[in-house]
Parts: sequence; C-alpha cells; structure tokens
Amino acid sequence: MKKKTRPLEQNENISQDNSGYFFQGFYDLNLSSPCFSFTSVQYIPCLDLSICRETGVKSIIKAHSKDMYHLLENVHFDGEYCRVKCAKDGEWEFCWDLAVRVQFFGKMQGVALYPKRSFSGKEKKIVYRSFILVNPYQLWDESLVRRFWNIQERIEFLVARILFHECIHVMISLGKTFPSSSGNTDIFLEFREMLDIAESKKLVTETNEVKFRLWNLALFGASGSESEQTLFERVQELYEFLINEKYSNQKTGQVFNSPLRNSKLARKYAWIAAVKAGGDQQISKRVWQVEVRRLSIALRALYDEIDSLLRVK
Repeated sequence: MKKKTRPLEQNENISQDNSGYFFQGFYDLNLSSPCFSFTSVQYIPCLDLSICRETGVKSIIKAHSKDMYHLLENVHFDGEYCRVKCAKDGEWEFCWDLAVRVQFFGKMQGVALYPKRSFSGKEKKIVYRSFILVNPYQLWDESLVRRFWNIQERIEFLVARILFHECIHVMISLGKTFPSSSGNTDIFLEFREMLDIAESKKLVTETNEVKFRLWNLALFGASGSESEQTLFERVQELYEFLINEKYSNQKTGQVFNSPLRNSKLARKYAWIAAVKAGGDQQISKRVWQVEVRRLSIALRALYDEIDSLLRVK
C-alpha cells in the first residue's frame, strides 16, 4: 500500500446517503477518559470513541463481505487517506483513496462524500478520493442495548453497520468509475442487477410514474435557466440515487438483521430526492409537499415491484 495522503478538506460535496446536507464544525470527542467525559460547552456525558477497536469493526465486516474488508483492511478510522485500489488502463493508472472517521456529529448516522478527482497528465494518473464519516449516535437505542449489554461490542456492531452502508456507496462509485471489470465486486454487480430490473420494461409503469414525479419536482426546484436536457439528466440522476439507496439499505438490513420497510424507505428518500431536486423555488411549499407525498407513493410501488421480481429470480 502507498503512503497516506493529506486529510480531507471540508468543502467537498455530500454524497448520496444524506439525511442531512452540509456539516461544519465537528467536535472531536475522543477525550482522555477511558469511557465517559464531559464537554466544556454542553455539560453532557459523551462516550470516548477510543474504545471502538478497528479490528473488531473490520472483523464484523469481513464475515459478511470479503470485498469490503479488502477495501477497508489498511484504512484507519482517523480521517487520514489511504490508497485502497489501483488499476491500469493502457498508459493510464486509476487509483482510489479512502478515509474514514468515527465521530459524533448530530443525528445523521453516516455520510460519504462524492469522490474528488485529481488528474495528472504528466504521470498519466487519475486519483479519486472518498471520505466517510460514521456517527454512532444511536448507541443507546433500546434494541441495540438489549442485544449487546457490553458497550464495546455494541459500538463496534453499530459502527460496522453504518460503515457497511456507506462503503456500499463507495463500492458502487468505484465499479462505475474504474475501467473495464477492475472495479467489479459482488456488491456492484448486485446493484447493477437491481438497477437493470428498475429500468426494465416489466416495470415501465412504475418507473414512469416515479420519473414523472421527479420531473415535476425538478421543475419546482429549477432556477429558471436550466435547459430541458439538464432537467432530464437531473431526473435520471435522482432516479438512480433512489435505486442506489434501495439497494444499500436492503443489503445492509439483510446483513445486520435490521430490515426497513419499503414504505419507510420511500418516505425518507422521496423527501431527500425532492430536496436534491432543488426544493420549492418555483412553487408554494404546500404544493411541493403534495408532490413529495405522491413521489413517496409511487416510489413505494416501484420498490415493492422490484422486490417481487427479485424473489422470482
């Protein structure tokens, strides 16, 4: 493995797993006490995350995905970049750097940043960088406490579950970006299968309904200067985002025995997609909310039909 590179700059864009938007001013809560300590500002107890062992988290992930374990094997959870993959395509070399940080930062379980690309014509090398933040704030969730009385086991399981979900997004990006089949993993191939089903003729009615709602929301959020082609591209990007999240949540739920109903997924990601489409710039908030609900209904129907076709296969 190659030498680690510089830490992430905080001005990059947030990727697809976002129930929040931008994050600034994170607090480092890895304090000196072996278990609990108090912040000087909020005066509330907060867990020292140093009790979370990287080896324990990686062991859990390894049991469920060898590809993902190899991706994370040499990555430390300190926010420092590590080179995780390289591939040659003719004279050009493609490389991927990944950084992971475990840290409390509000009520968003995790976030993955869009890969940032750097290009060197002299070295004929393209380097992509992804950054993952993991927030184990649900550590005291009742179901987790019942399952893991030992707090170290509980936090390692929770970090592994969140990290697994975020790494799915990274691995899908890697599979789409790397040349030929060098980025293919079981996870990427499974995602492609779901995406192919979601875009097949068997689901043309459900697909068109979702895309129609996305088109309306894209119009509602348009600044006025976008071309029709730009809006079509935004709709397709949002549609793939919704399938990406369906796959990522379903895969994580299967692995960690924590499935989410399609109705809940549809409500959550319909709202996120609507915000990503631009919000309600051209329409009243009430009309925008009605269209978000219609997207949620259409999306649930699409998710249900995807599941039906996958069961048949």
